[in-house]
Amino acid sequence: MKVKGKVIWITGASSGIGEALAYTLSQKGANLILSARRRAELERVMSSCDGSEQNIKILPLDIAQRNSLKLTTAAAIQLFGHIDILINNAGISQRSLAKDTPPDVDRKIMEVNYFGTIELTKYLLPHFLERKSGQYVTVTSLVGKFGTPYRSGYSASKHALHGFFDSLRAELHSTGITTTIVCPGFIHTNVSVNALTETGEKLNKMDNAQASGMAPEVFAKKMIAAIEANKREVYIGGKEKYGVYIKRFFPGIFANMVRKAKVR
Repeated sequence: MKVKGKVIWITGASSGIGEALAYTLSQKGANLILSARRRAELERVMSSCDGSEQNIKILPLDIAQRNSLKLTTAAAIQLFGHIDILINNAGISQRSLAKDTPPDVDRKIMEVNYFGTIELTKYLLPHFLERKSGQYVTVTSLVGKFGTPYRSGYSASKHALHGFFDSLRAELHSTGITTTIVCPGFIHTNVSVNALTETGEKLNKMDNAQASGMAPEVFAKKMIAAIEANKREVYIGGKEKYGVYIKRFFPGIFANMVRKAKVR
């Protein structure tokens, strides 16, 4: 399956991975719906994409505003008449110890990363079922496969996405609808700058691990290759991605490693 000519809806498209995906997908001839909270930033991204207003549309969306998600999904379908691929990319990270983080911060992270994502997914599902085709692509994280310090709530939200989309993939096996889970490692974006601290405020600085991470445009190319290959799950990053396999086969060694890992 090639992305050229496909209608692809990207959430979290105003920065970071979503922005890089928009540029690369537009270069490949995809029709795009770009969603995020900030209209001005969406317009900036759209103006830097290949193509025109005919094949690139913007649709402001706050994934945490649950009351708007059903109507926004209907509006997204109307923009091109159908949707081929939904890229669930919107999310928020965390940089705080569990002992210092109040439950309200955990709930905010879960509301954005998990509940908003699965609600959008469910509202689009009847459209996919009617067309007997469609692809869900969900950006989780390597910490959706293993937990690290300073990310307890974030890791929990990403683990939850794996559980949901693994189940959904099995349920939709014979429908023509597929599910791809993409697990980034350290990617050089502002994800740590925007990460929530124990106060619920942004960290407002880039941590060392993020600063030395993979360039987002490199990540985008690898992710799009996984989408076109209809991968079930893919890990993209540097050496940190091998943590998935070390935990699986050498859990004791991994437990010692993660305690000492420089993750901020």
